Amino acid sequence: MLEALRKIPLFQELTEEQLQYLTQGIQVWLNPGEMLFNQGEPVELFYVVLEGTVRISRKIYNQELFLNTYDTGMFLGEVPLLTGTVHLASGQAVCRSHVYCIKKDDFWQMLVICPSVRKVILGCMARRMQELQVLSQQHEKLISLGTLAAGLAHEINNPASAVHRVAEQLRTPIAILEALALRPIEQHLTPVQLQCLSKLKRDAIEHFTTPNRLDPLTQIKLEDELANWLEDHDIADGWTFVSTLVAAGINTTELELIRSHLSVDALSDVLKWLEATLSVISLLDVLKQGTTRISELVKAVKAYSYMDQSSLQEVDVHEGLESTLTILSYKLRKKSGIVVTREYDPNLPRISAYGTELNQVWTNLIDNAIDALGEFGQIWVRTAREIDYVLVEIADNGPGIPLEIQSRIFEPFFTTKEVGAGTGLGLEIAYRIVVFQHHGDIRLFSEPSNTSFKVRLPINQS
Repeated sequence: MLEALRKIPLFQELTEEQLQYLTQGIQVWLNPGEMLFNQGEPVELFYVVLEGTVRISRKIYNQELFLNTYDTGMFLGEVPLLTGTVHLASGQAVCRSHVYCIKKDDFWQMLVICPSVRKVILGCMARRMQELQVLSQQHEKLISLGTLAAGLAHEINNPASAVHRVAEQLRTPIAILEALALRPIEQHLTPVQLQCLSKLKRDAIEHFTTPNRLDPLTQIKLEDELANWLEDHDIADGWTFVSTLVAAGINTTELELIRSHLSVDALSDVLKWLEATLSVISLLDVLKQGTTRISELVKAVKAYSYMDQSSLQEVDVHEGLESTLTILSYKLRKKSGIVVTREYDPNLPRISAYGTELNQVWTNLIDNAIDALGEFGQIWVRTAREIDYVLVEIADNGPGIPLEIQSRIFEPFFTTKEVGAGTGLGLEIAYRIVVFQHHGDIRLFSEPSNTSFKVRLPINQS
């Protein structure tokens, strides 16, 4: 084993005595595809590849991210040992491999008695941490973009589908209107009758387009009365449009008044004509709502990303929070038991900031709050002014973060989520954006039923 260790570049400057100390390790032989260690497992060993190749990969959101390969003479495992975390990634043999494993206690002793080894390991550890962080950040951003794209696709698909469906449905009432438009003339209606129809249409449209929500029992009662009246007066298929007539404010009294001016045949045509007219108005309203919703989503995305604007700018914090909530609305609707309460300071000033990056902070904090609540709970989004700073607070009434880990919550790769469910970079990224990029402050307070992240940002960056 001494001969094998002498060939490793890491140990080339060690004395015989120092090398002899290292021979207390464990030798492991791996077949192709066999795991050396798994992401999320406790770290007990430092690994040196004597022969073969070990592939390192990290699972993020159930996706496997390739990080690096370690060939003969290389070492690995120092990052979680030095940072006190579990394995941040998984190691798997690419080919038949021979790995030498040094126990954790011996690893720390090796750093003490072997300065040359300590220097190399600490240098590699810093570089590897940076590489791992950059790769994970890039992957997390891609996943976030994918989630954002999926959510927007879902959001835009709903109004787009509604617009398409309404466009198809408009064909039928328009055809009915065209067929019925000439009948009053053919029936030689008098000017008084035509005036009556004009007033009926005008009043019905006004009532129909004004929000007049009836309780279910009243709605059913009025529809039954109209259906019975239409049946008593031999109006065929009257039940098909009674709900529209009720929505237009037409009752049996008005029907009696209309009937006094028209024949039975003309009455049937007039009611169908009126129902078709109101259907067109209703469908056009759905078209308007659908196109408005699409426009709002596009506007929210543009505001969220601060397209066509310089990096540092005057930012309305409330606009950023609202665009973020719009972006996350698809996720909130999946969990209908979650209520978002806004408590905004109406006099909050605009601040000098990097808008896109701040929205990333709001996204991370609100998204974490949604995940913490599960299916039910409440999220508060609060703002206030504190002298030369603005305060943004994202709070929830979830189970809270245990006190023993609260001091580590902003550490890179530290996460309270299950392995594969989070990168442990969201809060670290938020910390860097707030503290280093904006010279602000972000703090956590958490206990059961009350978790709060408070972000303070200077109003003027200068």
